[in-house]
Amino acid sequence: MRKIIYHVASTLDGYIAHKDGTTQGFLEEGEHVSDYLESLKDYDTVIMGRHTYEYGYSYGLQPGQPAYPHMMHYVFSRSLHFESAHEQVKVIDDNQIDALRELKESVGSPIYMCGGGKFASFLLAHKLIDELKIKLSPVLFGAGIKLFEGSEETYRLRELNTIAYKGGVFLLNYEIDYL
Repeated sequence: MRKIIYHVASTLDGYIAHKDGTTQGFLEEGEHVSDYLESLKDYDTVIMGRHTYEYGYSYGLQPGQPAYPHMMHYVFSRSLHFESAHEQVKVIDDNQIDALRELKESVGSPIYMCGGGKFASFLLAHKLIDELKIKLSPVLFGAGIKLFEGSEETYRLRELNTIAYKGGVFLLNYEIDYL
């Protein structure tokens, strides 16, 4: 079975973005960035919510086009629709849990979960996230979009490894033990 890996940057106070969805303040240069970009080669599939997909528009992503050229994209949204979408972009608007379980049971690499917030909590509540890779950044936002927005359950994590980068960024890698 394929793993879903939530690979995301987070502030020390647990935010992945500001309230408006922007990410200014994260360190955008350094070995942690090149390692992240290199790690994207390990995935052939990416899943995300509508807000994360649309965030790509501010970086030149065109609606209905893939953000990662080598990956199949599944955007989970009940409100996002494209007149025409690239063959690598599929919007899942119904039976989302079934679609996620089918993806996990399909053949391929681990699945990259991009974004987070409410989508991350949704997957966590259904015990679908297998691993966390959190790029913990030495910055505080004070408010914004949480790593897991709305999650109130307790989950135990088992450390797989930790990497300390210059500049204070840590890559924390955990497996989730669902109770």
